[in-house]
Amino acid sequence: MKRGFAAALMAAIIAGGILSAPIAHAQSALGLAGNSDGKPLNIEAENGIEWQQNNHVYIARGHAKATRGDTSVTADTLYAYYRPAAATPQAGAATPALRANPPAKDSASPFDNGSTQVYRIEAQGNVVFATASQTAYGDNAVYDVDQTVLVVTGKDLRIVTPTDLVTARDSFEWYDQRQIGVARGNAVAIRHGPSEKTIKGDVLTTEMTKSDGAKPGDPQTSKISKVDAQGHVILISQDQIAHGDAGVYNLETGIATISGHVSLTRGENELRGQYAVVDTNTNVARLLSAPPSAQMTGSRPRVEGLLIPRKQEPADGTTAPAANGQRKP
Repeated sequence: MKRGFAAALMAAIIAGGILSAPIAHAQSALGLAGNSDGKPLNIEAENGIEWQQNNHVYIARGHAKATRGDTSVTADTLYAYYRPAAATPQAGAATPALRANPPAKDSASPFDNGSTQVYRIEAQGNVVFATASQTAYGDNAVYDVDQTVLVVTGKDLRIVTPTDLVTARDSFEWYDQRQIGVARGNAVAIRHGPSEKTIKGDVLTTEMTKSDGAKPGDPQTSKISKVDAQGHVILISQDQIAHGDAGVYNLETGIATISGHVSLTRGENELRGQYAVVDTNTNVARLLSAPPSAQMTGSRPRVEGLLIPRKQEPADGTTAPAANGQRKP
């Protein structure tokens, strides 16, 4: 990168305008700080952009937005931490703690060696992290570029895709290289459609799959293919509700397995056991006293059920008589 870029950058900062800096760094499927086909990282803010050269950080304030390709993050304030390209850690190495070990003050400008690397992005206040196929909402977010891990915290945590909605109380974690998301604290995943399906738990781990657009040139879309639920699990499908300690729900096949203190309810009827297989497409469930692979010693526990007979109303519409011959009030 040419030395003249520094002067252009300062002019943009003074004007409170847009910073558009081609930044080299590790590949990231999230795109914001990844290669993204050489597209620049654009940062804009209403209240200007501060460049702290000694601390190697850009700070954008006031409806700040960073965009690269079709990926963006908006927030009240954005921090983009960078380093010279030569400082790239080896794969699997921990991201350096910039605040604990700041760069030497006499280090050369990061633009003098041709490129820089943004290795950490922090967003504070009214955060919206958007890609072509999913959007995350929260109050605060930290994106570790080296590890391609995004953590979102705050109130009203949501992740929205064209087919799914995931909410949580405590945090969202997104592991981009593995296409896995973790929702913690009263987590809920909902698959929209003609028959809405919901799974809840203390912690939900979701696996995502990508598919090409319907037409050539359309961007890839993402949807949840599998959910692993732990703690106070509830699966809701049509008029059937399953409870358990843990569960695995394959949204591609519609098959869910629930284990540990399992109960299946439909209306007033209830079945209890230790393992269940639920087909949410056909609304058929099978309850077992133990998982099929369990090694049992002694007698197996029994499956229990409570079936409430349907109340019959007299043909004339009057109230059925009580057992003592008197009519019920």
